[in-house]
Amino acid sequence: MKNAKMSMAALAFAAAGLFAFNAVRTGSIKGTVNPADAAVRAWALSSTDTLKAEINKGTFEITDAKAGTYRVIIEAKPPYKNAAKDGVTITDGQATDIGEIKLEQ
Repeated sequence: MKNAKMSMAALAFAAAGLFAFNAVRTGSIKGTVNPADAAVRAWALSSTDTLKAEINKGTFEITDAKAGTYRVIIEAKPPYKNAAKDGVTITDGQATDIGEIKLEQ
C-alpha cells in the first residue's frame, strides 16, 4: 500500500512537470533590412531578455522570444547607422513581423 501511494505521488509530480514545460510558449520577431547587405545582426531587448539573430540577405528572425514588449535594434555596418524600433509586442507562440527597417548613412 505504501509503495502504491509513493508511485501515485511520483506519477502526479511527473505529470505536473510535463504540463509546466508546455505552459511556456515562445514567439518570434521577423523583418527585413534595407539595404540588404548593410546590417550584421538584429537584437531584441526587453526588461528580462536579450536575444539576437544574424541578418541573412536582408532578412532576420529572432526566435525564443517570451511574451512581452521589446526594443529591436539593427546593428549596421559602416557607413550606415544602427536603427531601432520600440514597442514591438510578442504574443505567446506567435511570430511578429515588424516589416522593413531602412538604414541611414
